[in-house]
Amino acid sequence: MNAEGVRERATSLPREPGVYQFRADGTTLYVGKAVDLRSRVRSYADPRSARIRRMVDRADGIEIAVTDTETQALLLEANLIKRHQPRYNVRLKDDKSYPMVQLTDHEAPRIEITRDPDESATVFGPYTSKRQVEVVVKALRETYGVRGCSDHKYSGRDRPCLDYEMGLCTAPCTREIDLESYVEDVSAVERFLEGETGILADPLCREMEAAAQEQNFERAANLRDRLETVEAFHGEGGEAVQSTGDERAVDVLGVAIEGGDATVARLRAENGKLVDRDRHTLEAPGPDPGDDGVGGEPGGVPAVLAAFIVQYYAERELPDALLLPERHSDDEVGAWLEAEGVSVRVPGAGREAKLVDLALKNARRNVGGRDECAMLADALEIESAERIEGFDVSHAQGKFAVGSDVTFVDGNAEKADYRRKKLTDENDDYANMKALLEWRALRAVEGRDDRPDPDLLLIDGGEGQLEAARDALAEVGWNVPAVALAKAEERVVTPDRSLSWPDDAPHLHLLQRVRDEAHRFAVQYHQTIRDDVSTVLDDVPGIGPETRKRLLGRFGSVENVREASPEDLRSVSGVGEKTAETIKSRL
Repeated sequence: MNAEGVRERATSLPREPGVYQFRADGTTLYVGKAVDLRSRVRSYADPRSARIRRMVDRADGIEIAVTDTETQALLLEANLIKRHQPRYNVRLKDDKSYPMVQLTDHEAPRIEITRDPDESATVFGPYTSKRQVEVVVKALRETYGVRGCSDHKYSGRDRPCLDYEMGLCTAPCTREIDLESYVEDVSAVERFLEGETGILADPLCREMEAAAQEQNFERAANLRDRLETVEAFHGEGGEAVQSTGDERAVDVLGVAIEGGDATVARLRAENGKLVDRDRHTLEAPGPDPGDDGVGGEPGGVPAVLAAFIVQYYAERELPDALLLPERHSDDEVGAWLEAEGVSVRVPGAGREAKLVDLALKNARRNVGGRDECAMLADALEIESAERIEGFDVSHAQGKFAVGSDVTFVDGNAEKADYRRKKLTDENDDYANMKALLEWRALRAVEGRDDRPDPDLLLIDGGEGQLEAARDALAEVGWNVPAVALAKAEERVVTPDRSLSWPDDAPHLHLLQRVRDEAHRFAVQYHQTIRDDVSTVLDDVPGIGPETRKRLLGRFGSVENVREASPEDLRSVSGVGEKTAETIKSRL
């Protein structure tokens, strides 16, 4: 690879943190990390040593992985070096691991910092600073009283130990606290370690303020320092899966579709550590005539996921768990994964959700540095499109109606700003959309929404949905630009015209991502509400939770299941001839 080739490759890279690999004939020659991938890779056009020059000359390609923070890049770089043992990297020989935090599998779980977690424990990390982890764990113990003693010291005690007297433990060993209350405290610790910073930061803040009011300034200063460490803890960035002993290998998939092509990014985590990633290109499938009628979009991301899972893992070992941005579309694939013991999850929050976001970010890397937001603002003739909110509604023939409100900032999903709304059951998409936008607009006008006003509102639908949304905005008096994106022809509908942009237009892809995410979030909430409702299907012998979900997903409601023919019932995975007859006789 010559200097011109390096420069050309660098121009297509994002100005974001990440890891890069110089590759030759399928082998990794060198792994490096960067705060700015484009700038760092460009520097190899003029190598600083003869050794690096030889490496660049041998390389035939450069691969990258985008990360959210510099620390994530550092951890991924270290794990890639351990895995690939690249010739041109300086490699540590001691195979030292980063510290993690584990909660043991015990009736009264113990919290512990470790580099070699138990197989049965719930593990968080890795983290780069052991000192920072120690400060946080001590704060967790002082706040929630989780024990740190060994199981040997825990068993057979007739009085609490010194940790109880020091306020570091609530002494479940001698039942100074009942086990049910203790487990609730452990759950709070888990929530903090999964990313809910306030569950520890808020009590520390209150304690610091109380110390200051009592003029105990030394303690207030110590609490202030501890609070700063706690608040910086999750920003420190060691992304990992919350793993248990039976999930040592977890694959995370993200999908991006552009025109007729789809890209799937795969991240691999092993024993709680992010260790590898790759990207694959597929031909995006067209619409699937077997739409289930519950608001699910035919084809698209679910079909890509189903196709990729089958083809990729046909000749590879399956992971213990798959984390997906949304459910795949194939019941047979689901049955196969279930039979193989693979846990399939679509996380909505916590560290697993962050990993899915990272996979999505890698799947839809903005090659060439095209500014989609600026291009969209220019095309729509508005001031800015950096902050977009997308809206969709989902229901089953008017039942379990819900609405979604998702937020994208600078082209990326801002999940902390997602909102959802239960709607009055009504089989009218226009009325549902109007109710959803009226709710959002009222919250903004009355100052009850803590989010900034968006630059643009995107409505999932066509002219009718956009008109309903604009009626709501006008009635409330919220002046924010709104457009719609119709699925059938991918037309952008504005208040005064209809736009057809090229399939490969970056600003169209941005709107499609927002629209698809609003749709996914609405359908997910609808299914949650629907599946929480107890139905007469629960009393049918041979119908378990998964088969019930498939039946409701296929037919939309119990009434539709009741009216379906035995042949239609048997088309649902898991429903045989005998089960179909039982359903018809019971319903």
